[in-house]
Amino acid sequence: MTAVESRPAGVLAPNQESRAPFPARVKAYIALTKPRIIELLLITTVPVMFLAAQGVPDLGLVVATCVGGYLSAGGANALNMYIDRDIDALMTRTAQRPLVTGVLTPREGLVFGLALGVTSTLWFGFLVNWLSAALALGALLFYVVVYTLLLKRRTAQNIVWGGIAGCMPVLIGWSSVTNEVSWAAVVLFLVIFFWTPPHYWPLSMKVKDDYARVGVPMLPVVASNRVVARQIVRYSWVMVGVSLLLWPLGYVGWFYTAVALAAGGWWLWEAHALQSRAKAGVTGAKLKEMRLFHWSITYVSLLFIAVAVDPFLR
Repeated sequence: MTAVESRPAGVLAPNQESRAPFPARVKAYIALTKPRIIELLLITTVPVMFLAAQGVPDLGLVVATCVGGYLSAGGANALNMYIDRDIDALMTRTAQRPLVTGVLTPREGLVFGLALGVTSTLWFGFLVNWLSAALALGALLFYVVVYTLLLKRRTAQNIVWGGIAGCMPVLIGWSSVTNEVSWAAVVLFLVIFFWTPPHYWPLSMKVKDDYARVGVPMLPVVASNRVVARQIVRYSWVMVGVSLLLWPLGYVGWFYTAVALAAGGWWLWEAHALQSRAKAGVTGAKLKEMRLFHWSITYVSLLFIAVAVDPFLR
């Protein structure tokens, strides 16, 4: 077997059945959906519904959209783990995933992911609208086919274009309220598009040895820290600039604009600080690349909270 095909001790062979107790299996199925990642997706979905409604949207619709979004993203994540189980077994960061440890079998992971995908599409179609259903299905297929199967192991641009799947909840949130997609939704889509690479590349810098071990060409694996930091700064400036477009387009007022300027300014400060450390040749813990990663989560949370609050202050 090759390095990527080898199976660590304790990992089930494809024809073995899991003997894990029922509570552990339930927990493993939940883990397949990657709940922490879905939290970020919902943070970008719900506030957009408030902006689309210019106030409080129908709460039943919010619940239906969130449940459908969780099912769809969870299905995509489960299928991602099914496809990547070979390299997950060799990476420290992913070695405890359910399909690696054997708590669930690969077949169970595949069936679960497909079932969530079908259920989420029907859920959106019958309880929200069919435009949202199509967008959710498109996001799932893009993440599984385009990112996981085609891009991830072939190009350092994997996160750039694969991140489109993570932008779709913005469009879904808007379409769930209006049954259409507006320029405001497109602008916020682009904010997440340009946010994704400088959000993920600092984490990739931290765990680049993991990616190098399994041959996944994340940008920090194939380029120096200086090059990666320069790319982070470039994407950061575009992201902040795009985030401010909602104001001249007339979709938001002073509150969102003030938050976007303040949070974006702090982001740029952190991005340039990381670039300065990279240019100076700083490595290891002193590079402090995770500062920007953690701030990126705070940034997107603040920005989209402002999206939700702004309609009430105009």
